[in-house]
Amino acid sequence: FESLDNNYSYEYSFNESNVCEMGDYFVFYTHLTTVLYTLIFLLSLLGNTLVLWILFKYENLTSLTNVFIINLCVSDLVFSCMLPFWAVDQSFGWIFGEFLCKAVNAIFSIGYYSGVFFLTLMTILRYRSVVNPLSTLRPQMQRCGFLVSLVGWTGSILIVVPEIIHTTVQENLDGIKICDYADWKWKKMDIYQRNVLFLFSFGVIVFCYFKILIILLRARSRRKHRTVKLILVIVVAFFLSWAPYNILSFLLTFPAPTCQYAKDSNFAFHISRKIAFSHCCLNPLFYVFVGVKFKSHLLRLCSQYLPWGNGQVSSPRISFQGRIHCEDASSY
Repeated sequence: FESLDNNYSYEYSFNESNVCEMGDYFVFYTHLTTVLYTLIFLLSLLGNTLVLWILFKYENLTSLTNVFIINLCVSDLVFSCMLPFWAVDQSFGWIFGEFLCKAVNAIFSIGYYSGVFFLTLMTILRYRSVVNPLSTLRPQMQRCGFLVSLVGWTGSILIVVPEIIHTTVQENLDGIKICDYADWKWKKMDIYQRNVLFLFSFGVIVFCYFKILIILLRARSRRKHRTVKLILVIVVAFFLSWAPYNILSFLLTFPAPTCQYAKDSNFAFHISRKIAFSHCCLNPLFYVFVGVKFKSHLLRLCSQYLPWGNGQVSSPRISFQGRIHCEDASSY
């Protein structure tokens, strides 16, 4: 766990009694973390709220792809709204009590698991759309968007039940209150579970995109290429952001051979965690720079509400009405 105390120490591994004194090793990193968490929270709040506003104002909400994008935005918001707690904890230790210790950890994990779940579903949906564009199952799939979303959130909540039960407020070696698992066995189980689900999702997504790319090499649909490109960028960014964190958290479950190894591995772990946590504010940028339709909607919104806009915008959904029910064009 992180602390501002200069004498804070790390164990060679999470479950060993050997202690490696860190001294000033994390001083700059610790101050940077407080600022970074606050900045990520503000950017995620602004970006994901804007995406939701544009989707609800201009887009076809019966599209299953749009339903998943909405859920991804909500997932990122749920995740990032917990970051202010960690920013305060970085400076003062855990001062929020037992209930919020369990709640914040649980909501944080729900945001992560739901993000993995909906990204995987988006890829599977795109795979079906490309491989079998005339499938008779697509109308039924679009109608069950709410049910799929409910299953995704319910599953994410059930996964974190053990975390709710076993996290608690305790004191570290320096007497600073921390919010963490009371028992190392449950912490290790949580790490293994996170890695297994991450690898399973990664395997499904790699398989789907391998099949998609084979088909697209033979196709000439620019619209379909744009759709697949945006989802591919979102998925790749997610896995590049979270893979180092998951790998390093797994490696830290094993005893460290030397003190220097403990220092280096813990430092790398905390850097990877900052990269992973910053992911929640990246998706809106991808929608702007990669998504053609989203960029068009954003320009219309700016034209309508900003002082320098000319106010001449068409009615929502009009320019896309002829293809509003086409899944490939529903979001991009």
